[in-house]
Amino acid sequence: MPATTEARIDKWLWAARIFKTRSIAADAIKNGRVAINGVNVKPSRMVKVGETVSVRKPPVTYSFKVLKTIEQRVGAKLLPEIYENVTTPDQYELLEMNRISGFVNRARGTGRPTKKERRALDEFIGPSFDDFDDFDWED
Repeated sequence: MPATTEARIDKWLWAARIFKTRSIAADAIKNGRVAINGVNVKPSRMVKVGETVSVRKPPVTYSFKVLKTIEQRVGAKLLPEIYENVTTPDQYELLEMNRISGFVNRARGTGRPTKKERRALDEFIGPSFDDFDDFDWED
């Protein structure tokens, strides 16, 4: 695991296992979801030891302090040597609140609700009025 003094940000994000592929990392950078020390960057920007990398993966913004610059992917056990997670606790609270809310904040166009979400919706709306057949209409 040779460490250099600098590494490309897209390669570093991939090597540090923050993104699954380098192309996904590059796309996130191009879309303005990655910042170094609060400044949006390009995929070719070099990252140095000690800099803080912020990655927006809605609804949370993760922050990482660079401890080692690498461009080759490493095993998950070695990640504590590569970066330090400095994400604020309120970001994790936001993630937990989003997980708990579930279908309530459903984005438009995300498809039909799942069976579980549909049942929760029906329970929220109230009793159904499907039993009109039992009603005596002649009274």
